[in-house]
Amino acid sequence: MRLGLLIGALITVVFTAVITTNVVAKVVSDQQAAAAGGVVNTSCDASLGPTQPGTGDGATDAGRLNEEQRGIVAQIIAIGKQRNLAPRAWQVAIQAGMTESGLRNLNYGDRDSLGIFQMRPSMNWGSVAEVTNIQYAINKFFDVLKAVPDWENRRPGDAAQAVERSGFPDRYHKWEPMAAHLVQNLGQVTDVSGCGQGMGALVPASQAAAQAIKFALGEQGKPYLWGGNGPDAWDCSGLMKAAYKSAGIVLPRVASDQYKAGAMIPIKDAQPGDLVFLATDIADPVSIHHVAMYLGDGKIVEAQQDGVPVHIRPFKFTEAEVVPQAVRPGV
Repeated sequence: MRLGLLIGALITVVFTAVITTNVVAKVVSDQQAAAAGGVVNTSCDASLGPTQPGTGDGATDAGRLNEEQRGIVAQIIAIGKQRNLAPRAWQVAIQAGMTESGLRNLNYGDRDSLGIFQMRPSMNWGSVAEVTNIQYAINKFFDVLKAVPDWENRRPGDAAQAVERSGFPDRYHKWEPMAAHLVQNLGQVTDVSGCGQGMGALVPASQAAAQAIKFALGEQGKPYLWGGNGPDAWDCSGLMKAAYKSAGIVLPRVASDQYKAGAMIPIKDAQPGDLVFLATDIADPVSIHHVAMYLGDGKIVEAQQDGVPVHIRPFKFTEAEVVPQAVRPGV
């Protein structure tokens, strides 16, 4: 019996090593192939569209900007660089400006709201002359953003909302793909979204996904615990959150919210590292009750239920309760 257990354990270790090596190798080989083919880095955000359900893509939206709008974007990036702020800060400002004013320096707005970010002099944002001065407005936005706790780890639209305090908090997400595209191209930041090389319509698994997979596989054998956040026990969404946190990507805590935290793609097009979901009603995201990580080759890693430790198991896209969209975190 003890010999059998030892052999089983050795097989598990070898299998895990093979899976991890193959996934990481796929990421590297895809990126090398893209580079060899002269593929230009494009933002995953631009390729896949808004991270909330919707239409449009970053490159197309950016192409519609006029000279005034692009000039304001250039000033946001220039001031961000001068202040040694991370590209994420530039992206937050672009999303806020596009949402509030269409990236225009307006001399009108709701009540006394003015300028790019619709700052209100009556709310101590500055004088009328100041909030309609482009450089002042951008610097003021960055000042307030820097004071937002943990802004760097928030989704850009959520960070924008923390500055603007809008009555419509979700609207900033619409411009995430466009802002990422502008930061990468006008700001000359390589792979701002961390999603690797684009290959036509295909966005291969990213380095972040490879790291998340490595983390999740390393947790095999640990027990399931409802509400488990590790490091000794996990539930399904707790494991996914920790896996992507190890790759620098912050996910919400529960599975139904994680479904909204990345680019939605058809389940049949899932790549290693993408999240897959189970729901009692596959047409109703509110009924999502489980999340797992796709490994490719018809396998997932998951923290499934009480009495079952974290494990790899075979998986089919056609299984009962499988939601028809997978989600690519960080995109």
